[in-house]
Amino acid sequence: MSIEEFFELSAGKWFSHRTSHHLAFKQSESGKSDIFIEMLAADHPEVIKLCEQYEIDPKRASCGARVTWNGTMEWDEQDHKGSTVLVPVPNEDNPNEGKLLREMGYAEKMPVAGSYKIGDDDALTLITEYETMWSEERLWFASPNLRMRVGVLKRFGGFSMASFTSEIRMGGAAPAKASEAANSASS
Repeated sequence: MSIEEFFELSAGKWFSHRTSHHLAFKQSESGKSDIFIEMLAADHPEVIKLCEQYEIDPKRASCGARVTWNGTMEWDEQDHKGSTVLVPVPNEDNPNEGKLLREMGYAEKMPVAGSYKIGDDDALTLITEYETMWSEERLWFASPNLRMRVGVLKRFGGFSMASFTSEIRMGGAAPAKASEAANSASS
């Protein structure tokens, strides 16, 4: 599976349920979110703008996605809402690896570029280093309408968090082309 196929398969509305384990405090918490992922063409103005922000030739971008979320965590009453644009920029010698540009980071609310790799098992691994922390996330499709995620977040001082997330597509099946890619990945 290519990064473009992974993004295409991810497009749509998802219900997400996450359990996070704060290792230093020996506590866990759960959260729920609605996530909407919209594909953006490689020549979309937001993709071009993000590439230029990172001083990367926009022609190197393979595609883009706008991710919007609205969720809650069990330990607080406030809504967790946001949106970001993601742009994969494949390595020229190996398109299954590259940079992932983010308009806003997951762990820190600032622009950040990480790296991605699509493995032989069609799972996507994302690694991001922030100023004060490091994260690794692995995403894969159990079926076209069920996506799984595991993640580890480490602060430069020892504090760590591990999470498991299941995401269920809401309101219909994956696009036909992407469904074929997921079905071949699961067989």
